[in-house]
Amino acid sequence: MPFAKIMGLDIGGANLKAAHSRGVARSHPFPLWKHPDQLDQQLTRLVQALPESDAWAVTMTGELCDAFPSKQAGVNAILDAVERVAAGKPVFVWQNDARFVAPALARVFYLNTASANWLATALFAGRFAPIDNGWLVDVGSTTTDIIALRDGRPQFKGRTDLDRLAAHELIYLGVGRTPLMAFQQHPDLARSPRGTLAAEVFATIGDVYVLLGDVPEDLEDRNTADGQPRTRDFAHVRLARMFCADPEQLPRSDVLVLAQQFRAVHQKVLHQYLDWRWDDDPTLRPQRIILAGSGEFFARQVLHRYRWDQVVNVLSLNELLGPSRSEAAAAYAVAVLLAEEQPG
Repeated sequence: MPFAKIMGLDIGGANLKAAHSRGVARSHPFPLWKHPDQLDQQLTRLVQALPESDAWAVTMTGELCDAFPSKQAGVNAILDAVERVAAGKPVFVWQNDARFVAPALARVFYLNTASANWLATALFAGRFAPIDNGWLVDVGSTTTDIIALRDGRPQFKGRTDLDRLAAHELIYLGVGRTPLMAFQQHPDLARSPRGTLAAEVFATIGDVYVLLGDVPEDLEDRNTADGQPRTRDFAHVRLARMFCADPEQLPRSDVLVLAQQFRAVHQKVLHQYLDWRWDDDPTLRPQRIILAGSGEFFARQVLHRYRWDQVVNVLSLNELLGPSRSEAAAAYAVAVLLAEEQPG
């Protein structure tokens, strides 16, 4: 009997995302790396906000977080929680060889289970670039995927995080959790009259985008460097602390200038990775770039600043599917892919 209503889940180390095959999607911050014991509760809360489902399609990246001693332990813990919350509903786990398996098999082949969400997103996005070459540029809170497409099919060198990092297909650069100290040695900041940054996780790039108005404030989101809400006032405090200062020492006007400098450096770094990918294989240079993720706005800024949008066609999953499904693209992708596997 085919499953008519499928829930897709993408379980990360800092965010939980769910999407229904009929189109509704939700995301909310949850620091799994801090509170692995709360995963059942948070999953229950998330799926209760979506329509009823017959089966679940699951992918994950949270197995890597340091709450778990190994990827195998992380995969097992996450699948334990999923099966408890699913309460008997069929669960299908996405693998990095582009297939769904039962949880028992997903545990055995845990390296195929770990961080396989990128492939689901790429396979789904490929339908928007059905001919010639394209790229999927999926910018999340923590990482960015740059995945080549040819005639709608993903073209890649690596399947695991280890290999994808080496191929510049995975970049640990996002719009939320990237620590500002990651840019400490960048020459544009080394010349700052404020001096070098503190080598501490006092602030993240998410504070920059809240201060500059690129992302909205969120009183419920405490997935920040100091655990205080993601608001402009607290972002001001956190950014000032990167220069060993209190807000009274660095007024808002000065911090906004610094935030603009961080944004410019962030854009330059992603552009460098895009350039490397462009030069890496001329046969896969894109005619179309598909944007996805909570950081679509940032990717679009980079493409505009460096004039990529003058030579390639830029598509947005945000515009095609709506912001909730774009942010939860991997969750929606596994839901759709499993639905399409059903007979009838």
